[in-house]
Amino acid sequence: MPKPRILIAIHYLEIGGVETSLISLLDAWDYEKADIDLFVYSHRGEMMAHIPPQVTLLPEIKSYSLIESPIVRTIRNMRLGIAFGRYMARRRHQSFLKHNPQPTGDSIYGYIGRHVTPWLPDINPSVTYNLAISFLTPHDIVLRKVKARKKICWIHTDYSSIGHDARLEHPVWAAYDHIASISPAVTKGFLSHHPSLSDKIIGINNILSPTLIRTRADEFIPSEMDRGSFTILSVGRLSQPKNFENIPAITSSIISITGLTDLRWYIVGYGGMEQEIRDAIDAAGMQDHVILLGKRENPYPYIKHCDLYVQPSRYEGRSVTVREAQILGRPVVVTAYPTSYDQIDHLADGVIVPLDNDGCASGIASVISDKALLESLSSTCLSRDYSDSREVEKIYRLL
Repeated sequence: MPKPRILIAIHYLEIGGVETSLISLLDAWDYEKADIDLFVYSHRGEMMAHIPPQVTLLPEIKSYSLIESPIVRTIRNMRLGIAFGRYMARRRHQSFLKHNPQPTGDSIYGYIGRHVTPWLPDINPSVTYNLAISFLTPHDIVLRKVKARKKICWIHTDYSSIGHDARLEHPVWAAYDHIASISPAVTKGFLSHHPSLSDKIIGINNILSPTLIRTRADEFIPSEMDRGSFTILSVGRLSQPKNFENIPAITSSIISITGLTDLRWYIVGYGGMEQEIRDAIDAAGMQDHVILLGKRENPYPYIKHCDLYVQPSRYEGRSVTVREAQILGRPVVVTAYPTSYDQIDHLADGVIVPLDNDGCASGIASVISDKALLESLSSTCLSRDYSDSREVEKIYRLL
């Protein structure tokens, strides 16, 4: 009997939590059970180098690589249908934002899925897969462009905290055999908009590889981080959900509360809000205290060598970088975004602080001042298993 064959699709493999969790899933996979074809829309990103050799990476298709490109570039590449779809998606999304009380950039992917997918060619059309996995929205693509006996799509974000067009996206979610949710709080947020889909939900936690994370954390000692200071670190895309633009004001308040004039808060990441964050640093006079390190192919040494890891997000699904910090034994502070209590055992393996700037600063200052708590948080994290490696068995059962 031939071995089952699975297709997994994702946009690209830049450094990010979703991409890291996919690579970890591929590392944990038992290739005696099923073969995996990986379709990456655009073959870019540092994580491409970490695709396991047992995985078959399908060739890049030009139309797919241009899905998120500027419309002008799409036209120059003579993909006029993709350009038209992007234009229609942008227009419909702008109209939606005018009437949506919680507008976020993520909501555009539903419109891209609706208007761009018809112009895309089928993915590996000669194969009918046993299982096709859409690992990231828009899920229209795997639904419409892959032949498979069973299909599953993933929820990676908190739908209670983002504005999205539920009427537009509902038929897509409903057409899948299963919907994988990374935490109970993510499930709750999703079902608040799509209550009729509860029977399709399967809880599958993000998988991480502690061995890989710890090995890579020892590759070098970050020369950019001032070891004579108390160092805070945050890692993530420079985007609205991460709330990094408020770090300068929070840092200023922490210094006022604690008197720690040698405090340094480092940010590893890249994205469209870089200038806004730099402007906030200047406005708060925090040029010597908040340092943007930019994109780093290997963020783990920075995590290992910080004194405190902070995730000040407005919302998260289930933060991969928080779990990576816990695997490396770092004390962790997160803001009270809706899914935070799904991930943090408050005062045991992390601390949850208010999301507003004053409350966040006061909470972080209290943690910094409590050396016993810092040591306890670190010790607890090192004693726990955050890999969730057995979650892969839930996918085996779908076969």
